[in-house]
Amino acid sequence: MPLAGLTIIGESINDSVPSTKKLFDAGDINGLLELARSQDEKGAAYIDVNIGPRPPEFMAEMVRKLQGVTAKPLSIDTPDPAIAKAGLEAYQLDRAGGKKPILNSISALRTEMFDLYKIQPFKPILLVSENVIDGRSKPCRTVEETFEAAQRLVKTFFARCPGATNDDCIIDPGIAPIGSDSEGNIHRLIGAMELIHKDASFAGCHFSVGLSNFTVMLPPKRPDGSPVKGALESAFLTRAMPLGLDMVIGSVKRNYELLTPEHPAMRCLDDCLKVKGFDVLMRVREFYSS
Repeated sequence: MPLAGLTIIGESINDSVPSTKKLFDAGDINGLLELARSQDEKGAAYIDVNIGPRPPEFMAEMVRKLQGVTAKPLSIDTPDPAIAKAGLEAYQLDRAGGKKPILNSISALRTEMFDLYKIQPFKPILLVSENVIDGRSKPCRTVEETFEAAQRLVKTFFARCPGATNDDCIIDPGIAPIGSDSEGNIHRLIGAMELIHKDASFAGCHFSVGLSNFTVMLPPKRPDGSPVKGALESAFLTRAMPLGLDMVIGSVKRNYELLTPEHPAMRCLDDCLKVKGFDVLMRVREFYSS
């Protein structure tokens, strides 16, 4: 069962996942639909669908077929406005119990995608780990830059999408692999969430991250056989959920849980938040190798 208070957007139907890409490339629609059924049965609240660089018509076809096997709302996942438009046009509210789809994701450089709200109202995932400076995308390096990016993108959403509310906003402050985080992303991420969570103007907004990205390239188990990835992801949730994180793009196969302060993964993450640079990498390595 999903962790109480955490909404899971099932991540499996994504062209970037090697096993799923094989299904896409083979035209195995039944295999893709089975991924939707399985995630539905195991507790996903939304089903993400990312078709990669395939034609918009294919996204429309996938949306129609997915809504034929699951009543869970979908997350239309693409940076391409034409693909997003096709998915939203094909989406049927009545097949999802009246629930809006998610549009994943919109950054400061892709605000034209807000115009698709007229076709089908949606809940956007607002990517606030980058901002636009002099017409160019610039990564947010600090807590304050991330906070300002969130303010601007939410304000733009409301201006372009009349009738939208804070409950429609899903803020993604950007998560990076902890095993290669020598630039302090985890410090920026946690700090930005805390600052946004304290600001009354964001009350009712949601937070989400692509949780599996946090443990990319790490080994699955420690020498004693205990898990590495699931444990560190749970440690992140333990710190982030009190700051407002209530959604993740993640795996229904993970047994996410809140950890005690004494748990080795919790101690590892807390230590990482106390140090910076190469010391973070060394602390993570110590956790998975000892």
